[in-house]
Amino acid sequence: MSTKFTYSEKKDTRSGFGAGLVEAARKNDKVVGLCADLTGSLKMGDFKKEFPDRFFQVGIAEANMMGIAAGMTIGGKIPFTGTFANFSTGRVYDQIRQSIAYSDKNVKICASHAGLTLGEDGATHQILEDIGMMKMLPHMTVINPCDYNQTKAATMAIAEYEGPVYLRFGRPKVPVFTPADQKFEIGKALHLIEGSDVSIFATGHLVWHAIEAEAILQEKGINAEVINIHTIKPLDVEAILKSVQKTGCAVSAEEHQLNGGLGDSIAQVLSLKLPSPLEMVGVNDSFGESGTPEELMEKYGLNTQSIVDAALKVVERK
Repeated sequence: MSTKFTYSEKKDTRSGFGAGLVEAARKNDKVVGLCADLTGSLKMGDFKKEFPDRFFQVGIAEANMMGIAAGMTIGGKIPFTGTFANFSTGRVYDQIRQSIAYSDKNVKICASHAGLTLGEDGATHQILEDIGMMKMLPHMTVINPCDYNQTKAATMAIAEYEGPVYLRFGRPKVPVFTPADQKFEIGKALHLIEGSDVSIFATGHLVWHAIEAEAILQEKGINAEVINIHTIKPLDVEAILKSVQKTGCAVSAEEHQLNGGLGDSIAQVLSLKLPSPLEMVGVNDSFGESGTPEELMEKYGLNTQSIVDAALKVVERK
């Protein structure tokens, strides 16, 4: 564990969404919630209890939910849709593209159970392509927070942001290490650890693993910089370039396909602005499978050691 960051508990990021949604609704009476028969899984129960007239259970009809949400914005509402990430994107991509993104509707697409850490439900539910799908849509903002506190803060922040947003979070309990009172700034990367030898850009569940990797690399004499890229789009290009100008090489880490994810976005920035060695940690053109989150993250190389190995490799390439 890194000596610079500690945690006292683990909580699931989906619960951060649930808590943030209630707070956002208390501050803004335009906020409404829609759910596709997964109220418990999305932690929307407290919202339903406190704001029963602002909660809409649409059933297992995700495409319909997106259409309803788009329509609600015309009347000035701020709809938050809730279902699994696979059903929030792959199942309803046409509706999102045509009814939400194309006309720049103020819909917040909130997606739980993303990535491999969905676990035992297997490949049919473990979407690993959603970041790529959503970041390609014009007008769409894409956010992937790292822990309970950051997910709560992000949920509250997007309620105040005008425009479509894809908010991605997960099922497992992960370390809570960011401040409870943080202010979430869309599109602004967070420098967690300063370094001079390699830049590690991590997102979502991989941020904590990047922090752990930094401590191991320090013991090996490598000074790693760790940056939390919670917003995939708009990407903080300035932060990426400033860091890599200093370190000369980079590692990206994400619970997503290598194709179309954060690593691809960083590679594009570096190839155009600052050609530099880059190693990417992610799923390499593969579907997932059934297993515990820990087993799957280990098998598919989405862990602390994989980030360490990538950093050692990329430093050698400088």
